[in-house]
Amino acid sequence: MRGSYDIVINSRRLQYKFTVKRNITVIRGQSATGKTTLVDMISDYNENGIDSGVTVSCDRKCVVLTSRNWQRDIGELEKSIVFVDEGHPFVLSKEFAEMIRQSTNYYVIVTRERLENIPYSVDEIYGIRNSGKYGTLKKTYHEFYRLYENIPYSDGDVRASKIITEDSNSGYQFFSEVFKDKIKTCVSAKGKSNIAEAILNSSEAVVVIADGAAFGPEMERVTELMKARDDVYLYLPESFEWLILQSGLVEREGLSEMLARPYDYVDSEKFFSWEQFFTEVLKDSTIGTLYQYSKRKLAPVYLHEGSTAKIFVQMKPLLNILGVG
Repeated sequence: MRGSYDIVINSRRLQYKFTVKRNITVIRGQSATGKTTLVDMISDYNENGIDSGVTVSCDRKCVVLTSRNWQRDIGELEKSIVFVDEGHPFVLSKEFAEMIRQSTNYYVIVTRERLENIPYSVDEIYGIRNSGKYGTLKKTYHEFYRLYENIPYSDGDVRASKIITEDSNSGYQFFSEVFKDKIKTCVSAKGKSNIAEAILNSSEAVVVIADGAAFGPEMERVTELMKARDDVYLYLPESFEWLILQSGLVEREGLSEMLARPYDYVDSEKFFSWEQFFTEVLKDSTIGTLYQYSKRKLAPVYLHEGSTAKIFVQMKPLLNILGVG
């Protein structure tokens, strides 16, 4: 499934209004913020229709997945928006991750757990807040807000002397080479799940570079470390391949439109995360050219001064952290 979908759920006393635009949306937060009420309203509407007193407005069918027959239901649902309330252990399983990877649906998952088997974006982790009561009916309006929208980059005083990359291939090769004269160390954590341990093992100020498109499961652990230390910074572009595509080094018809509205191009059945999509676009766009891209080994042309200058333009937050003007 592709696209961005506005969803409005109403009852006499409550309204939820939000948009989903990737295959995985995660809702977190404390109790009594309205997470379960949201799922209950959708379930009530599906079971009782207009007699429920609830209306659901969306261009796609909205359904609720429960522990009973969840495998069968995922297999039967197509191009729907599937909500899962917290408290269902199956969302932590590899089987669930594998089934939603191959489905045509979008999923909105309410959970306080770390879904380590699912590569969800840091930009699609939301809390729910009450935006107020209006009018004489005292209707309460709820909206989503991004939990990690204001990730600290740099306060301008502390400069990182070490880079930790999630990537161990092309991305690591690029960052270690272009910053070799500006920082003491660049190391690869060899996977996003190793980032927290790599931070703990670092005594100096560090900047973590990872793919924001799939770094969601690690955010709680890493931000907890950042609360305890004031010398840990995050730089989370969608992916290294997205940085290259944004730089203008690669020409492709319709690329600017694709980068502006990727949700209209990313087929969720084919790509589990947007990082995979941008990698395929970059590979496909550079076949047979000087810039032919391989995730395993970076072509030397990407390290030429003219190329790095264009990529640097897209990396201003990172350059500030490293003190590179």
